[in-house]
Amino acid sequence: MTVGGALRSALGDMYRYSWRLLVVNSAVSAVVCVAVLVVSAFPLVLLVAPALAGPVAAALVYCVVVLIRDGSFELTDALDGLRRFWIQGFALGALFGAALLLGALAVTFYSSADHRAVPLAVLSVYVVAIVCLILLVAWPLAIGEPERGLAAALRSAWLLALHAPLRLFMLGAVLLVVNVAGAVTVLPFLTLTIAYSFLATARVVLPVPTLEEATT
Repeated sequence: MTVGGALRSALGDMYRYSWRLLVVNSAVSAVVCVAVLVVSAFPLVLLVAPALAGPVAAALVYCVVVLIRDGSFELTDALDGLRRFWIQGFALGALFGAALLLGALAVTFYSSADHRAVPLAVLSVYVVAIVCLILLVAWPLAIGEPERGLAAALRSAWLLALHAPLRLFMLGAVLLVVNVAGAVTVLPFLTLTIAYSFLATARVVLPVPTLEEATT
């Protein structure tokens, strides 16, 4: 599916299943908020918060996968996804947090008064953005095709980034704007930007089920 089509389809999904997605999305945001309150030290919180929220995010991604493949999902699917994929979620969350942590350290180091290497600081931001985008793509691949393993999902996400960089850049740019807008306009746990990001990404990377598959 094209990026534009995925973004429009994700909007339709959000409209039809807004309250269910809100419940699971809020659970992810709540874990992040608790982690931020408990581990207030920056930049350590950048690692801890995504890692702790990873299992709940895996439950959200599983709901997204079920929605795309079956046309609907129930809140019980979130519990099933948490039970089945919490390890994958923790691993992906930890990788995401590690990327944020290393990026923050690199930017702080290169932009400090002792170094003033602004080009390297900007390069660090770009590298972190690319890594986070690849990890975002790996989420639906890891949850949607668990038999292949997490390493295969990461490898597929990397190959997709190499083969269609402009496509993923467009997706990442739009989702960045959406999440920043959601973060600055209302309280994070009242937004649906996390769910929308996973929905749009899954629509792009997961194969569309055929009519025969949808009816079996």
